[in-house]
Amino acid sequence: MTLRALRRRLANGVVHVRDGEEALSFLLAEGHAPPRLILLDLKMPKLGGLEVLARLRAEPRTRTVPVVVLTSSKEEPDVAAAYALGANSYIVKPVGFENFREAVSRIEFYWMLLNQPPR
Repeated sequence: MTLRALRRRLANGVVHVRDGEEALSFLLAEGHAPPRLILLDLKMPKLGGLEVLARLRAEPRTRTVPVVVLTSSKEEPDVAAAYALGANSYIVKPVGFENFREAVSRIEFYWMLLNQPPR
């Protein structure tokens, strides 16, 4: 459901990875430009989203890439930790496909069209 909504809305393509280790391998690999936006779930196998976020912020290539945490956790410690590690936004996944699709549309509009990233 998540991938379907993302691929329908994000015109620039979506790269999906299965776990935190694969995310870091892809995002920190040399030879391609960093993505314009990272949607990060906190609950990933092998390496959790908070650890991925900490490693991304420690690397000069990915330090300024916007990271939107898109997760099911409403827990205040998760929210606080994500922002402390450098998340740009924290969004709790809405329930239901239509609500989720609308949230993805808003994420796309702001982060891909309105936001001006550093060059």
